[in-house]
Amino acid sequence: MRALVIGEALIDIVERAGEVDGDGGTEYVGGSPLNVAVGLARLGRDVDFLTHIGTDARGRRIADYVKASGARLVAGSTTAARTPTARAMLDEHGSARYEFDIDWQLSGTPEVRPPLVVHSGSIATALEPGCRAAAALVDTYRTSATVTFDPNVRPALITDDDSVRGRIDRLIERADVVKASDEDMRWIDADRSPEDIARTWLSLGPSIVAVTMGGRGAFAVCAAGEVRVPAFPVDVVDTVGAGDAFMTGLIDALWTLNLLGADRRRDLARISIETLTDVIRTAAMSSALTVAKAGAQLPDRTTRDEALKSAILG
Repeated sequence: MRALVIGEALIDIVERAGEVDGDGGTEYVGGSPLNVAVGLARLGRDVDFLTHIGTDARGRRIADYVKASGARLVAGSTTAARTPTARAMLDEHGSARYEFDIDWQLSGTPEVRPPLVVHSGSIATALEPGCRAAAALVDTYRTSATVTFDPNVRPALITDDDSVRGRIDRLIERADVVKASDEDMRWIDADRSPEDIARTWLSLGPSIVAVTMGGRGAFAVCAAGEVRVPAFPVDVVDTVGAGDAFMTGLIDALWTLNLLGADRRRDLARISIETLTDVIRTAAMSSALTVAKAGAQLPDRTTRDEALKSAILG
């Protein structure tokens, strides 16, 4: 009954609009898959996290952060020559533009129990050479696990657009649950609507395709149809980690409903509109609570569930 999250961990160096040049920015532990691993652990889930960081000061900070959350860093995750960084430049609305310094590699099969759910995405599934190993591990664990995938496209790191689009398509075919942003979809195909792309992806094999749209909320498609959930009103500090919080809430909600694991694949495929609406609402609240704070500070279960209850009851 554990999750396995595969992907990058790094230090976000956040520079905010209006800060004096040369300040250097504020450093936060980050990385999309890391945020999902930590977010699930904060919700009380048992999580193994496979990544590629160094043993330098930044790497030790990441390792301590993962441990403090309750997640377990998988052996072999600390072999990088240096710990990756992402410089996030925030505009006056809190939206981020990134510059990366990352070497992404994986080797071998991690020594973990067969997981209930395996999650990957973002840089881990796009950047050579580690993306090939990440995709192979997803295939390996699909026999026991629900596969969740978030492409979380990082154009600043992509040198071959068509190659990355092909990798995204192949992972979607293997995934049970896909989450993407409307920005991801505009990069993937600017000539089609997110709704059209989501329905195409659904036809490739997933049971659920969810799409986040910032302040316009989120929608999701499944075999039973489409659901839409508005964004919860919140004062946005920054959007760092918003999509990762949504992904975390989505996985956790399906876990609570006992819809994860390869043996529950048919049940997941038959999810109802009413149930999916509740799932997406839970994910949206996780995201709302995260953007209300600086950095990717994903909520714990008590905070999220109380906020969700309050919002529903008015």
